Amino acid sequence: MPAWQQTLDAIVADATPDLVALRRRLHANPEPSGAELQTSLALYQALDQPGLALRMGPDGCGVLADNRSAAPGLPRIAFRGDIDALLIHEANDVPYRSTREGVMHACGHDAHAAIATHVALALHKLEASGAAPWPLRWRAILQPAEETAAGARSLIAAGALDGVSSIFALHVDPPRPTGEIGLCVGPFTANCNDVTIIVRGRGGHGARPHESRDPIAAAAQLVSSLYQFIPRTTDSFDSVVLSFGRIAGGQNANVIPEEVELDGTLRTLDDAVLAQTIEQIHQIARGVEEITATQIEVRVDGGIPSVRNDAAANRILEEAAETTPGVIARVIPRPSMGGEDFACYLDHVPGAMFRLGIAAGDGVIRPLHTPTFNVNEAALPLGVKILARAVILACEPAAGA
Repeated sequence: MPAWQQTLDAIVADATPDLVALRRRLHANPEPSGAELQTSLALYQALDQPGLALRMGPDGCGVLADNRSAAPGLPRIAFRGDIDALLIHEANDVPYRSTREGVMHACGHDAHAAIATHVALALHKLEASGAAPWPLRWRAILQPAEETAAGARSLIAAGALDGVSSIFALHVDPPRPTGEIGLCVGPFTANCNDVTIIVRGRGGHGARPHESRDPIAAAAQLVSSLYQFIPRTTDSFDSVVLSFGRIAGGQNANVIPEEVELDGTLRTLDDAVLAQTIEQIHQIARGVEEITATQIEVRVDGGIPSVRNDAAANRILEEAAETTPGVIARVIPRPSMGGEDFACYLDHVPGAMFRLGIAAGDGVIRPLHTPTFNVNEAALPLGVKILARAVILACEPAAGA
């Protein structure tokens, strides 16, 4: 192992208690998307070191940290950690349990933020010790509002990618064993679009439905038809997931309302399949309109694109994993149908994301976005070592340069 890797690993090992403490502090004090003011301040303070240039993100949410490089002419290599929590009430009985009612780090962003912060600190200490193998120029991006798909675009507009040539990130993976990471080239996550449908009818008395045009009945028919016919009109080799998570309408048990609203998500891996599926949703809505005599408005937003890992960036992650003791890299056989706004950065610069195994080895899977989600903290320093190695390897001067 090269001397710089040995020094890096020693730095990470020494800082692991602080890494775990930071993750627990963030976990105990979660803030939802767009409200990460105290989280951002805590991360800013953790990164407030001589030789690092810091700035807050828009409206005080998020942090950007640059090293004061000895090679100002080089492009920067960026790495991202997201920082927002979810509106979920935690069920775990742990000392660092969320102290905020109904808010929880249920997607691992506390781990992502702590890892990215300690990557920056480890790189800074490596450079200060004179052990860096070549000049480094990097940027840590601690991003708010990933869960609402607004944070990446906000930071990009604020200059997060100015002077950046490539970017890396990770996401925790509950079923994957600690010590294993998942890599792939190409599609890594799905296109994710919000779907809003408004069904307008004519209200009436619950005892006389024939006098109304019942939007609840129409909405039920619409959801049933969409769930039945979208899969039947999609090539079985194409991945499409349409799910509704909210239906709202009416105030009283005996009153048929005027209007019902449905909110859901549409997830695809291919742009042509996305366009085809949107047209199918409209066609089915028109059919339900006709048989129920209601009016149905369908809106599908622009959403966020699929994360598509660059081949060269993925090779760097593979090399970083291969040189990290205790880590095995596996190829991800198929992409996740989850959405991830890391894709917005990849619209501008090449990069790659990897999945970090966090299973504790006790046979219990603690899924993302659930009240029992938790992280095996033994995975945290592995994430730091891999991501820091990737940044250093990406900064390596080209042969003959």
